[in-house]
Order: sequence, then structure tokens, then C-alpha cells
Amino acid sequence: MVDRFFAPGIAGLPAAMLDKVLRLKGLKSLARRACAAYAHGMDDPSPTSPADSAASLPDPLADPAIAARHIADAVVAAGAVAVAMFRTGVKSWSKPGDSPVTEADIAVDTMLRERLTLLAPSYGWLSEETADDPSRLARERLWIVDPIDGTRAYMHGGADWTVSVALVEHGRPIAAALFAPVTDELFVAVTGGGTTRNALPITASPAAVLPGIRIDGPVHFVDQLMGEVPFTRLPRIRSLALRLARVASGEVDAALAAPNGHDWDLAAADLLVHEAGGRLTTLDGLPLVYNAPVPRHGALVSAGAALHKLIVAAAH
Repeated sequence: MVDRFFAPGIAGLPAAMLDKVLRLKGLKSLARRACAAYAHGMDDPSPTSPADSAASLPDPLADPAIAARHIADAVVAAGAVAVAMFRTGVKSWSKPGDSPVTEADIAVDTMLRERLTLLAPSYGWLSEETADDPSRLARERLWIVDPIDGTRAYMHGGADWTVSVALVEHGRPIAAALFAPVTDELFVAVTGGGTTRNALPITASPAAVLPGIRIDGPVHFVDQLMGEVPFTRLPRIRSLALRLARVASGEVDAALAAPNGHDWDLAAADLLVHEAGGRLTTLDGLPLVYNAPVPRHGALVSAGAALHKLIVAAAH
């Protein structure tokens, strides 16, 4: 199982080198502290900087392109931590609803929170692994984070898990990065600036007819939508964010998501798809709005622009 993490780049660093990096940066201590805090029910195991003290200072991340570069650096570092922790073994348990969580989820969440809130203390925070703070609703900008999207894949040594971070402003993502450590793929998007994978531009599929499309999503949902139309069913990608990133890269023509996806599953991937010329919407064709009091969404469809119109029509 461990050998499956020997991919090029960050994920392929020798275990001894990763261990040295983590010790030098103090991340092993951070991981232990984060998990201990979680076990004792603490909402916030990391020290935070008062937002008010930074409110009058210039915002170093005012430019979304600058924010995207910082996010990209953060998700790559977070991916290295998750890989290193897998190699040494991680404990896991179930959250309410039978959703799995591991020590790595908590450690990566804490690392990202410390790093990103240091950059912008006045921004709000919403993460799958942090207790929700309603004060985020009053923030103009906030970080939306999924420390490990596809935890089951991570636990079983699969390739289809990611670290996902988006910066959201007035309900829509403006900068985002998604890192898949096992395949060494870094997706980055900035509003108005396109989407890249490992620094190369990517675009969504130009497919404009339903027959023969490559589609990924819940089996019953896909079958109901496509009916008698022939299509190619792709292997299920367990990370919803990565499934959508494959739409942005054109490797998947269309992706469906069952109801109950959360902001942290979607925000970063939404921007990747949008900037690659695709769309991610409700079945009624409406764009998603993030940072609502309940950050949860219904059934969704994502595809290149031309195909998206056909799928939304088919859904009705």
C-alpha cells in the first residue's frame, strides 16, 4: 500500500527526506497537538491572530492572483504532510453520519489554518474538520478548505484524494488550488485568469452531443439522467473535488454529484471548472453560492459549456 504513494514530485520524496522536512518545520509536533486538541473537543487547537488588529493594514492578498500562489504553496505542503503521515500509519474514526476522519485530516486542517490565517487574519474560515464559526457569515472573504477530500481513498492507499482550498469573496471563489499528491497534479485557478494543471493551461471538453460522452457520478443518478442514450461510464473518482477537476481538464466530459455536497467539497473545483470554460451548477442551471448559513448543496451537474446545456435540459 505504501508503495502506491511513490509518485513523482512531492509525493515521491523518500520517506527519510519527508521526515526530515517535517521535523525541520515542526509539523510532526503540530500534527500531534492538533489530534490531541481534537480528541479533547477543542474547536480551535491553533493560536489565532485577532482579526481586528489586522483590519486597518493593507491586505497582502487583495490581488486574487497573489492569493492563488499562496494557496498553491499551501496545498502542496499539506499534501506532503498527509503522505508522510500515511507512511507512518494514521488512526481513523467515524464522525456522525458514518463519515471517516483520520489524524491526517486534523493535522492538515490545523496546518492550513495556521498558515492561511497568518496571511489574512481578517478572513473567515470554513473547513470540514473545524467547528463552524458563524462569524464567517459577516466576512467579505473567507477560506473554504477540505484538508483531505476523499478520505476513504486516502485510508486505503488510493490515488483519488486531494487537498482543496478556495478563497471566496461575496459567495463566489476567486482563487483556488487543488493538489492530488499521488499523481503529483497541482490544479490552480484565479478568477479571470484561466485554470492550469502543473502550470499548463487546461480546458473543459468541447463535447456538444450526449451520445458517447464520458461521465462520472453516482450509478443510479447517471442511469436516470442518461436513459437510453449510450455513454461511457468512467471509474468512480472518490474525491468529488478531483472528479470536477477532471471535467476542467477535459478528461471527463460530464460529472454528476448527488445531493449533500458541502462548500468544502466544491468551492475550489467550481473555480477550476469555470475558468477552464466549463460549468458547475444545480440541476436548474443555477450557479452555486458559498458561505451560506448551511453550507450544503443539492444535486449538481458539471460539464463543458455546450454539453452542460444539454444535460440540464435532460434533467428536466
